[in-house]
Amino acid sequence: MPDFSFSRDSAISALRTLGGCTALGLATCAHAAPAFDSESPYMLGDWNGTRTELAEKGYDFKLDYTGEMGSNLHGGYDHDRTARYSDQFGLGTHLDLQKILGWNDAEFQLTITKRSGNNISNDRINDPRVGGFTSAQEVWGRGQTTRLTQMWYQQKFFDQKLDIKVGRFGEGEDFNSFPCDFQNLAFCGSQVGNWVGGIWYNWPVSQWALRVKYHLTPELYAQVGAYEQNPSNLDRGNGFKLSGSGTQGAILPVELVWTPKLNGLPGEYRAGYYYSNAKASDVYKDRNDQPAALSGEAYRSASSKHGVWLGIQQQVTSIASDHSRGLSLFANATMHDKKTNAIDNYVQAGLTYKGPFDARAKDDIGFALARVHVNPAYRKNAEASNRANAVYDYDNPAFLPPQDTEYSAELYYGVHVTNWLTVRPNLQYIRHPGGVNDVDDALIGGIKIQSSF
Repeated sequence: MPDFSFSRDSAISALRTLGGCTALGLATCAHAAPAFDSESPYMLGDWNGTRTELAEKGYDFKLDYTGEMGSNLHGGYDHDRTARYSDQFGLGTHLDLQKILGWNDAEFQLTITKRSGNNISNDRINDPRVGGFTSAQEVWGRGQTTRLTQMWYQQKFFDQKLDIKVGRFGEGEDFNSFPCDFQNLAFCGSQVGNWVGGIWYNWPVSQWALRVKYHLTPELYAQVGAYEQNPSNLDRGNGFKLSGSGTQGAILPVELVWTPKLNGLPGEYRAGYYYSNAKASDVYKDRNDQPAALSGEAYRSASSKHGVWLGIQQQVTSIASDHSRGLSLFANATMHDKKTNAIDNYVQAGLTYKGPFDARAKDDIGFALARVHVNPAYRKNAEASNRANAVYDYDNPAFLPPQDTEYSAELYYGVHVTNWLTVRPNLQYIRHPGGVNDVDDALIGGIKIQSSF
């Protein structure tokens, strides 16, 4: 027969457990999950409750993984079919300094990332003589290396209306921010950094920076930043560089962000402007206003570089009172300095639907379109370079293909396997890869894996 005896020590232990559940809340007890529990947000579970205990004391740890596979199913620059895989590990800790040190509204973040792998876009989709603009595997890039991606201190004042962050981080973390559920780079993250990447460094690159945010109302805030513009931070060997050697100037973004709830559904509307005070080179002409590729003179210098952006995200439907499910629309646009930038404008729009089926309430579907337009002066420079070298045949290795407009589309279905694992098979279609009309339109098959340990 089962033994139903209940010792004094067992009773005290049970009361302590019940007391802990009462003090911390039932949710805390529920999170004391074992490894590989599908309801846990972490693959390795709650470490027998240690993770929750640490979080309650202000110590939060994360180890995230993103893996992306891309295969050139049809078209592109090189029709030799293959598949490529790239990935990223991110190890981070977030410290609530109010709980740890008693500093009100203060926090600290430290994140290290490691990227590795190869990208199908580099030589199969795009003409490697000029490269491309989008990437079929957004997690590839900025050097396949280990980097210090975040190291910042954040302090809030005046009942959290004023928010100051200082340390090392990228512009896209706060300015022109956008989610990264799609696999194609044209639909992932801060888009300004994709089109002026020589001065605006998105994740995983960091630089010394200051960001000041002020809430004008609970739904409206303005923010301004100052970021070190230092190209040496992009080098593979400088992932942990902390010195300012090589700094050329600063990039200064300003942004107004409105986060309303329309009919109870969340939205986010962004409008911003960036200014770089570092010198920049003209993409076409020399100091005598002549094509530099023909004159042989150096490209003329500009004293600054600037641009603007707009971003919209709005949920428009829900499933009954469940606002975690429903249709959301989004759009992004950027415009850049025509004298100094290869891309003069970019537009993108799309939709996501979360919880498309009752039986799959946490799955999601996404579809998006993008247009990347090349600065006409940049295209003229390529044509002038070919004239200067007397090369006119596209098949000549010395030919520099002129670039115009690239169009991208992506459709994905996100399978919410567990709370710590999402798998998103996707199809991507690229028209005129790299903006080169002579490159065949490409169809790409992809799989994006996102997991948290």
